[in-house]
Amino acid sequence: MSISVVIPVLNEEGFLPTTLSRTAALGFDELIVVDGGSQDRTLDMVQAFESVPSRSRQLSATSVQASDLSPQHPVLSPVTVIESSPGRARQMNAGAASSRGDIILFLHADTLLPEDAREAIEHALADPACVGGRFDVRFDKDGGLARLISRMMNVRSRWTGIATGDQAIFVRRQIFEQLGGFADLPLMEDVDFTRRLKRAGRIAALRHMVITSYRRWEARGPWRTILLMWSLRILYWMGVNPHRLAQFYRDER
Repeated sequence: MSISVVIPVLNEEGFLPTTLSRTAALGFDELIVVDGGSQDRTLDMVQAFESVPSRSRQLSATSVQASDLSPQHPVLSPVTVIESSPGRARQMNAGAASSRGDIILFLHADTLLPEDAREAIEHALADPACVGGRFDVRFDKDGGLARLISRMMNVRSRWTGIATGDQAIFVRRQIFEQLGGFADLPLMEDVDFTRRLKRAGRIAALRHMVITSYRRWEARGPWRTILLMWSLRILYWMGVNPHRLAQFYRDER
């Protein structure tokens, strides 16, 4: 199975170099970065990475070292960049439309995959009944309340069958297209998609860990963020329009 990785970005110069270098070393067939109109150096960084031959890209500018390259994957994955109108759902749909893989993996710019990510996905999808899946998650700050929050996220996801974008959702292309991709929502696009996905077949809840940034929780405060996230989800399940929720989310920020 060929696997394409789609990374939606908007002003991610701080995280993207590490994510690109790490992901490109994991043996995927292609990486597609979808920019939603960044005003920082995000595009410059992607284009610089894209322009260097895959066998000679230097990783010294990031926290990823040459020793992180798996011997099974000595050649880094090809990286391309496309532009899209802003909005994570729109950007991910644009990246999926430009991709060629049998499997599409949607990865946030501040999230790092485990070294055996490709093998884990292939093993899960060896079951024809499995239509897609997600990874367990932990934060880059893995202690105290951060550890508790990530563990609860994993338990909740495994119990409900619903995943969030932080958990690196992957799906068979045929199923993704049958479902019409991500709904054009400003918020909850990942929840909406995985809710539809689990009706199509089994979703693999991989225990392999992705590492994602704790920045959102630190910026707003963990307890306030927990309250906000649960409030948004409850209102969403009650049928409140995601566009209204997005306005509420912006106001809270």
